[in-house]
This record gives sequence, structure tokens and C-alpha cells, in this order.
Amino acid sequence: MKKWLLLATAALLGACCNRTTEALQTQPSKDVFAKGSPLENNPNFTGEAWLEMFVTAADSMDCTIGNVTFAPGVRNLWHAHPGGQILLCTSGKGLYQEKSGTVRELRPGDVVRIASGVVHWHGAAPDSEFTHIAIGTQVSKGPAEWFGPETDNE
Repeated sequence: MKKWLLLATAALLGACCNRTTEALQTQPSKDVFAKGSPLENNPNFTGEAWLEMFVTAADSMDCTIGNVTFAPGVRNLWHAHPGGQILLCTSGKGLYQEKSGTVRELRPGDVVRIASGVVHWHGAAPDSEFTHIAIGTQVSKGPAEWFGPETDNE
């Protein structure tokens, strides 16, 4: 009797856990951080974007950390970070490209490590809002340098 009860319990738990896992996999990605404030009239973005800063250069951590959300099709201009940058993709579908490189699609869970001085851009795919955590590393080396817009062909 105990063996039968143990097997039945294991089967029920397995079925329950499988349904929970399936439900989680089909749920749309939800942001856990605040969307932040609109970056109004920011010349370094091609359209509507939002920013919620978590750590600023004034925090003496030698890094900045912010949650950045791009409206569909919005991207930032070519730029480089003297101290490098890390992007932690959290929701939506994004795009990333280094100068003279190919465009890379970004999805939640992707991590982009951008070395010091690498010229690049990133933003949302045309059909999706996109959010990432942007970590500016070694910010004591200086602020981002902005170089202008990329073309659609690029």
C-alpha cells in the first residue's frame, strides 16, 4: 500500500511540475524593474526610449547600471564606451551591431560584453519593444562617445 501511494504521489507531482514548467515557458516575458522616465528629445536615440538608473557614476562604484527600454524599431546611434559596457537582455527582441560587423538578434537572457572603445549600436527590433540592463564599466575612463546614426543598410 505504501509503495502504491508513493508512486501515485510521485506521478501527481511530476504532472503538476510539468504543467507549471510548460505554463512558465509559454508566458510572455515580464520586466521586473520599473520602465523609468522617457528620454525626451535625446539626440542619441532614434525615437521613444525610457531609462531607470540604478547606479550612477556618483555612487563611487566605477560603474553605471540602468534599465533601458526601446519602443519598437528605436535604436541608439553609433557610440563607444571608453571603459566598456555589458548588456543584460531582459525582455522583447533587440538588435546589436559592432562597426563593420553583422547585426545580432538579442533575446531575453542574452548577455553582450562590449570591450572598451568598441563602436556599436543597440536597440529594438522593428516589431518588438526591447529592454536591457546596461552596465557601464570603468566609467572613470570617461563618458560614452557618440558618432552619429547608422544607416538602415548598415
